[in-house]
Amino acid sequence: MSLKRFPNAEVVPSEILGEKLKFPNGRTAQNRFLKAAMTERLSTYSPEDLKKHGLPTEHILNIYDKWGHGQFGMTLTANVLVDPTNLEAVGNAIIFKEGDSSERRALYTQWAQKMKQDGSLAIVQLSHAGRQTPSYVNPSPWSASDVQLKTPDNQYGKPIGLTLEQVKIEVIDRFVYAAKFSFECGFDGVELHGAHGYLLSQFTSLTTNKRTDRYGGSLENRNRLILEIYDEIRKEIPSEDFLIGLKTNSVEFQSEGTTLEDAKEMCRAYEERGFDFVELSGGTAEKFLFNHERESTKKREAFFAEFAEQIRPVFKNTVVYLTGGFRTVGAMVDAVQRNTTQGIGLGRPVTAEPDLPKKILNGVVPSAVKDEFNQNEMGKTIMASCSQIEQMGRKSVETAGGNLMDQISDFTDGKLVAKYDEAVVEFMIELKKDLSEGRTPKSIIVFN
Repeated sequence: MSLKRFPNAEVVPSEILGEKLKFPNGRTAQNRFLKAAMTERLSTYSPEDLKKHGLPTEHILNIYDKWGHGQFGMTLTANVLVDPTNLEAVGNAIIFKEGDSSERRALYTQWAQKMKQDGSLAIVQLSHAGRQTPSYVNPSPWSASDVQLKTPDNQYGKPIGLTLEQVKIEVIDRFVYAAKFSFECGFDGVELHGAHGYLLSQFTSLTTNKRTDRYGGSLENRNRLILEIYDEIRKEIPSEDFLIGLKTNSVEFQSEGTTLEDAKEMCRAYEERGFDFVELSGGTAEKFLFNHERESTKKREAFFAEFAEQIRPVFKNTVVYLTGGFRTVGAMVDAVQRNTTQGIGLGRPVTAEPDLPKKILNGVVPSAVKDEFNQNEMGKTIMASCSQIEQMGRKSVETAGGNLMDQISDFTDGKLVAKYDEAVVEFMIELKKDLSEGRTPKSIIVFN
């Protein structure tokens, strides 16, 4: 099958993308590619039975079996939640003390093994949704302060500001437990999710942090929680055996949000503390900027390249990844050569093509698949990627006869995109009906 691809202005050698990356703790990634975290929403959801709540399923293992054959340097899980009541969505995987069991540990161990098949480092992205927990999951989630996330569909409840004691017990201790669990199950490290409006960024941003204690006010105070989590994990796990990274916003694009100068100052603290890697991104649930607002960024492809370029000099030892927007080998190589980033994060392109890095490094393709969606409809393109992830999980690599593209929708076909548009309309109608009638709604569109 010949897929439509983004046009590459010129043929560019990809050798630089295959170079190894060495982290401060001595560990090495086999190349510059990062499989970025993208929500799967395919784990078990059983809040009434914590031992069965948030378990990875066969679907999850099959998905990472596919990505595990993609020749990434580093592979991230989706956001694995550390609190069973503060989820990003129904179907999140969760690591938490109350749900610990031999079954959970066995499944996570298998997950790590699937991710490592082609030599990739296996990293768990640890997250806490905070105020971005849907109200049908928890109408009163935790947050830095009681600032409610307002959306047209009133999807989120009013959060409860954590007390100092709760910050320690409900946040720090949960992140540390999840990191230690990940280490014991064979993962190579964790990435703390401090971007996109989730709990850790609710502490760093003035938009959501109205505290007057040691976690509020100054930038140093607002950044304190992330650094304390890092310190506590390092007390439990030797640095030479386990990577600790952070996903952080280069900018938030909203009033009182994290500015570029804030981001530089925070990143300076992460470098000094000893984080092994930082993944730069941007935006929040209110301003989720995964498109190009400026003509200059279109040429560079990476959504946050201009901001990353100004933050990059802060880092001397910490390895920097940039995620969002890369589509052609030329732009990837250019970003590395400009020293904008050291690593290339790929998200939606690898739901259409799970082995894109392998194809690029072998000189088989010059760019990612180009779908026919309206790229300004970000919500829809993200939903489509979620659907492709679900399709990836229907069969293991062996059952699919080694075909990593098996059952993945080809959205370069305009007719199929039109059909998906209809599925989105039906999904939204069903979602509203479920919510109005008090039922837990579906989290993804199962398509074709």
